[in-house]
Amino acid sequence: MDRTEPQLLTSVDAGVATVTISHPAKRNAMTAAMWRSLPELLERLAADPAVRVLVLTGAGDTFCAGADISTLREGAEDAQDLAVAAEEALAAFPRPTLAAVRGYCVGGGSQLAAACDLRFAQEGALFGVTPAKLGIVYPSSSTRRLVALVGPGTAKHLLFSGELIGTERALRTGLVDEVLPDGGGLDGRVAAYAAVLASRSQLTQAAAKEFAAGRRDRDAYWAGQARSSGDTAEGVAAFLERRTPDFSYTTGPTG
Repeated sequence: MDRTEPQLLTSVDAGVATVTISHPAKRNAMTAAMWRSLPELLERLAADPAVRVLVLTGAGDTFCAGADISTLREGAEDAQDLAVAAEEALAAFPRPTLAAVRGYCVGGGSQLAAACDLRFAQEGALFGVTPAKLGIVYPSSSTRRLVALVGPGTAKHLLFSGELIGTERALRTGLVDEVLPDGGGLDGRVAAYAAVLASRSQLTQAAAKEFAAGRRDRDAYWAGQARSSGDTAEGVAAFLERRTPDFSYTTGPTG
């Protein structure tokens, strides 16, 4: 495999799937083919019961500098549709997702990071939402997701200006959840936290993910899943016996 070609690289280890955006010639910018391939890749990972957590990151010293602008020659609207489809597929992934960000996280890269459940960043990372620099209308779904993360004021600042913000402001406004020091702290923290998530109940995580997204009609469904899964009984027994629980509930491709 030629790792200099634009592609999405995948590995699975100890329940953690890592998807790496790799386009070294253009700061990991997403080509049309990469946008198109992401939903199918996520569907395959969701169907794998061994995958309990997904980490999205970028190759080298940057996360993703956005969409490959050359693809806009094929039609900005078509390119945006591909980006939105990939973003929505990531947001709908049935297990916890974590963006590990270093360097530039701009444009389409910020869309992907925002679609993850959590975002950890290395100190010095830069974030930006840049459609105003290109005269592009940012999608309504992406705008709502951004507003939900950072509030209307910061969302308008990012969208109106296209300016980049650093990790300090990103943390303060809720765009990122943790900032790690430069020099290797990010990888270690992401690995440790992903291992924690992989050890926890998928039942709890799946229900929480739905409820946090605003779903209001599934309380009875999840109560039934809790009764039938055995996870609650196992969790209580493990606590009383002072051992690590062995949770058996596994989410399907659609949760």
